[in-house]
Amino acid sequence: MPLPPLELSFKKEVRSKLLLPLAIESVAAGFPSPAGDYMDVGIDLNEQLIRHPASTFFLRVSGHSMTEAGIQDGDLLIVDRSLDPKPGHIVVAVLDGDFTLKRLRRKKEDLYLEPENSNYPAIDLRRYGDVQIWGVAIYSIHQLSCVLF
Repeated sequence: MPLPPLELSFKKEVRSKLLLPLAIESVAAGFPSPAGDYMDVGIDLNEQLIRHPASTFFLRVSGHSMTEAGIQDGDLLIVDRSLDPKPGHIVVAVLDGDFTLKRLRRKKEDLYLEPENSNYPAIDLRRYGDVQIWGVAIYSIHQLSCVLF
């Protein structure tokens, strides 16, 4: 029996600012550049990462089907349910009650969910009775492998 659509509700929207230091200089990922000792006032990650707070959620990734898109097992996803899913977007879909994370693709007139790992098959949405695109993944946050907490 399929699960009903996931509905989350909040008593009150709370949006607080947490300004973290932001270096004015960018860091070179190619050739080294001189470092400046300047810090800007700060950056609020809520303002940078979340445009629609009432419809934005965090989900934890479980599995390896999206590794070639840079999404790893254990990553924290930021998902916006207010965005209109379009082919090419990475979406959270509910297929007959089961959640999955894949890239939405159109082949001719049909929609598919494609993994970003060649070890996994594409999902033909015509094979499912109840298909819902629950939200669009907008950011993936993951810990760097050399950082141990």
